[in-house]
Amino acid sequence: MNMIINETQRLYPAATIISRQVRREVKFGKLSIPSGTEVVIPALAIQYDPQQWGTDVHLFKPERFSQGAMNASKSPMAFIPFGFGPRMCVGLNFATLQTKVALSMILQRFSLLLSPSYRHAPITRVTTQPQHGAPIILNPL
Repeated sequence: MNMIINETQRLYPAATIISRQVRREVKFGKLSIPSGTEVVIPALAIQYDPQQWGTDVHLFKPERFSQGAMNASKSPMAFIPFGFGPRMCVGLNFATLQTKVALSMILQRFSLLLSPSYRHAPITRVTTQPQHGAPIILNPL
């Protein structure tokens, strides 16, 4: 279940960009970022980068995470659906646990089918969401 949740978060992260304000001047080689500058990290672009994830970057492949999230891509910083480091979202563990509990309860009682009317069209607003909804048919087991 962890691999499925991680791959879903890679393809459809809730937050598609992460922004931080530089507190003191930072140098990256010849590049200098002054204090007070807002830096925007495009999580969605990084998580769809074929150099990090391979040519099958657009495919749903949970097995990418079979060796853990830190080893799923060429760089451990390529998977950042909840940020990274000391500023990581405190909701990561709660959201993951909540997803596992909800899925476990649903899958014990129902089989799921996508409705024939479903059109895959994710859209990025403040969060990633299905543009036309996600109609699902629940069949009791």
